[in-house]
Amino acid sequence: MAQVTREWEHIDDDECRRFQSAVELIGKRWSSAILLALARGADRFGEIRAMVPGLSDRMLAERIRELQTAELVERDVVPSTPVQIRYHLTERGLDLIRSLQPLVKWGHRWQHPAADDGTNGADPMRAASTR
Repeated sequence: MAQVTREWEHIDDDECRRFQSAVELIGKRWSSAILLALARGADRFGEIRAMVPGLSDRMLAERIRELQTAELVERDVVPSTPVQIRYHLTERGLDLIRSLQPLVKWGHRWQHPAADDGTNGADPMRAASTR
């Protein structure tokens, strides 16, 4: 445990606040899934919605605005008839997606597929054995 502490002792209060802000942004429901859909090639509203089951139009529009405000997503208007709106990750958004790769790997290792039994994918036997 001491080794983990030494790795993090250089983090000051300002860095801690920035970290917390970033975690809260990507931790909002649907935000990470939207970013991942964009990273996987979706660039139209309907394509994003189709890649994120359960996401409503209203919530998608709200989250995209938040991600634009955070400069993670950019909205492009394509002048055509009818006008097309396309979304893409900014350099900041791409950097965030790259930095989330270790978290995705952690999820594969430690999280279990969501179950229909109300456990949200937690393995009660594994959880009990690690307490």
